[in-house]
Amino acid sequence: MMKKLLKVGMLAVFFASMIFTSCSKKEAAKAADPNAPVTLTVWCWDPNFNIYAMNTAAEIYKRDHPNVTVNVVETPWADMQQKLATSLNAGATDTLPDIILMQDNATQRYVINYPKAFLPLDGKVDVSQFAGYKVMDGTVDGKHYSVPFDNGVTGTFLNMDIIEAAGLKLEDFEDITWDRFIELGKIVKEKTGKGLIGTQQGSSDMLMVMLQSAGSWFFDANGKITMKDNPVLKETLATYKKMVEAGVLVEVPDWAGYIATINGATCAGTINGCWIIGSIVGEPSQKGRWRLTTTPRFANIPNATNYSNQGGSSWMVMANSKAPDVAMDFLNKTFAGSKELYDTILPSSGAISTWLPAGDSEVYNSPHEFFGGQKVYKVLTGYASKVPQVKYGVYNYEASGAISSRIIDIVTGKLSIDEALKAAQEELEFQMGM
Repeated sequence: MMKKLLKVGMLAVFFASMIFTSCSKKEAAKAADPNAPVTLTVWCWDPNFNIYAMNTAAEIYKRDHPNVTVNVVETPWADMQQKLATSLNAGATDTLPDIILMQDNATQRYVINYPKAFLPLDGKVDVSQFAGYKVMDGTVDGKHYSVPFDNGVTGTFLNMDIIEAAGLKLEDFEDITWDRFIELGKIVKEKTGKGLIGTQQGSSDMLMVMLQSAGSWFFDANGKITMKDNPVLKETLATYKKMVEAGVLVEVPDWAGYIATINGATCAGTINGCWIIGSIVGEPSQKGRWRLTTTPRFANIPNATNYSNQGGSSWMVMANSKAPDVAMDFLNKTFAGSKELYDTILPSSGAISTWLPAGDSEVYNSPHEFFGGQKVYKVLTGYASKVPQVKYGVYNYEASGAISSRIIDIVTGKLSIDEALKAAQEELEFQMGM
């Protein structure tokens, strides 16, 4: 009886082994089949901007790869951060997507904190033709982890109705210093009663635009805090205070108030990332009256430029992806290789590329009726190639928050710039556990 049971058991094991081997071979054959169905899941936010761009890329890629389907899941940035942290900290990555959209100033933080969560793209995606500062954002230890997407390059956007009412012209604002910008702002204030630009009170956005234009940041290339002993940051805060005191820079309480300074024409213009064009064109009555020029620079800071960046995001491939090669090939042939993609999404979304070849297309060279026929997209693409590279670091959000909370104290004179920077650095050091 025992012998019969043993034989039956051995036969069961044999047949189970045969079935497993057969299934394994089928799965291997399926995985090796380039025409096997593949679904890539993507997390990103903003239906009219990022989601629209990703769906357009999916349509273009599917023409030559009909077996590949891209499933885009709308995921607000705040929700994505929470989901990533929960899954990665628990080591439960099965629920994560193949591709995510990452804000540029958070990329290095995530790669450094979760080094096994994201795949380097070297040898799979060509990032050599993107603006250098965007490539730097996604580079950690010499490896490239992100495919740059939208352009956050800044410009000075001016409402010529107000500028001309002050007796000035566009050329007066081209390639100027911040000191000259303040002088011109005083003229605008005197002649029209309006400020030159606006910003949200207690926000570090304008400070970061000014800081990056000079190639400086809250951290150095090695991640060391550079706040209280940073001469560029001190000059930035001093200039910011001068603009507020002169009425050149108008502080408002929130984002809605900021947009009102543009569309309500309570200011003569704005300095921001190029994505602000979407808000500018929101006021049809001002069509044709806007113009674009460069961002001011610091006069006495070596290597300071008239170019900067505000915002922007990039695509990353998760290590848990079941089809990483397909995900990388998809990104390489669309966001890193398709003029058609950028030509399609630009008119309706204003998504200006940091992929430099896109600037050679007819769409990017088209005159913009809101800007009096100025070829703003081509101009901005050219600006992007000149933006100084900075390293945002792992604790960028904490650093900008520490600075933001001191801006009001500086403007009101409650704290000197040195006192405010000392307090900001101490707060950041505490958050970093130093």
